[in-house]
Amino acid sequence: MGHDNSWSRREFLAAGSSLALSAAGGALSAAAAESSGRFPSGFLWGAATAGHQVEGNDVYSDVWLLENVTPTTFIERAGDACDSLDRWSEDLDLVGAIGLNCYRFSLEWSRIEPDRGFFSNAMLDHYKAIIAGCRQRGIMPVVTFNHFAAPRWFAASGGWEVADAAGRFARYCERAARALADGMGYATTLNEPNALRLLRWLRLPFPADYKAKLQGMLKAAAKACGSEQFSSFITGDPQRMLDNTLNAHIQAYAAIKAVRPDLPVGVSLAMTDDQAVGPNSKRDEKRRDVYGAWMQVSKEHADFVGVQNYTRQLLDKNGPLPPPANAELGQTGDEVYPASLEGAIRYAHEASGKPIIVTENGIATADDAVRARYIPRAIAGVHRAVSAGIPVLGYIHWSLLDNFEWVFGYRPKLGLVAVDRDTQKRTLKPSAAVYGAIARSNRI
Repeated sequence: MGHDNSWSRREFLAAGSSLALSAAGGALSAAAAESSGRFPSGFLWGAATAGHQVEGNDVYSDVWLLENVTPTTFIERAGDACDSLDRWSEDLDLVGAIGLNCYRFSLEWSRIEPDRGFFSNAMLDHYKAIIAGCRQRGIMPVVTFNHFAAPRWFAASGGWEVADAAGRFARYCERAARALADGMGYATTLNEPNALRLLRWLRLPFPADYKAKLQGMLKAAAKACGSEQFSSFITGDPQRMLDNTLNAHIQAYAAIKAVRPDLPVGVSLAMTDDQAVGPNSKRDEKRRDVYGAWMQVSKEHADFVGVQNYTRQLLDKNGPLPPPANAELGQTGDEVYPASLEGAIRYAHEASGKPIIVTENGIATADDAVRARYIPRAIAGVHRAVSAGIPVLGYIHWSLLDNFEWVFGYRPKLGLVAVDRDTQKRTLKPSAAVYGAIARSNRI
């Protein structure tokens, strides 16, 4: 783009205003989409955040406690995060300034139900205001009911590893839906409930003392709660959690639909683009293990599947392979491979039979020029899927802001907007203009 990261909002809006909004009426046929480069009318162009990662001071959550005990596996604390609990209106203005028509954000369960059975009307009103703020700006709210973090009391009572987790989650979803569902555009129950199963296949290079530090952290958190156990989504056993999270989604889906039957409800899944190398590849074994149960459940208990893709994975007869020797890598070690998104979309639709929303896609890089090159290439893959007749409803980039990335802290930069850690000043990056040009014109 030839600009640095100090674009003013006025300069950015001026650049965006020169782009014509799509004038296409009605859904395009696959052939018309392919020849024109256009996306269907009403296609969602969005950016995403998650409560714990941007709101700040989520003191009733399980993750907050894990960050603040000793020992901990987190390299730093979330602290004030991006202060979006108070600055959410500014964040919505940024979504509009970029030229997007959709915003995905999460409700924080621990704020809404900080103590078991106690629901905060004040916090429900807070999220109602965000939804209304989206609508006032012409932005479609896509709302996640749980994005990893959960109440501290939930973790201290066994978290997702105990059978009654599903009922507890569904009760919260029903209460939140009664207050908030009317204004939602789309909803997802759980964010990446298959994430830990996926991590088992990625063979990440954990430090030698990681398991001991993890156990020490959980023990310290349990002690802080006066409990004998403490299990969060990001620390639980993937096998014990599988049936409970599947049931949680099924019950939550039913609870939300009972409140508002016409609200499209789905689940967002972590997905690499799995590519077979040579004969007898373990690709299909991985797919059965990581996605299989969720694809089956989605056939009856989802209106769409959210695809969250960041890279591909090569697998031969022995299992996962490292990225190619000449591969470009992001800050978290993932291969920069924009075409992976198309592969994940195609698989998810084939396996589930459901419409697809890309609920997350992006790249961790401190070099925004890399992001600016990545976005059009990834979206070109989305367009190829649309042109092939796959019902893709939208593309939501992760993330709107440079935010708290769990155990990695603030080091990975995935945002379209830079956030000054001291002043909380937001600055649009040049990659946001690249993305905004696509969104405003509704074509690639």
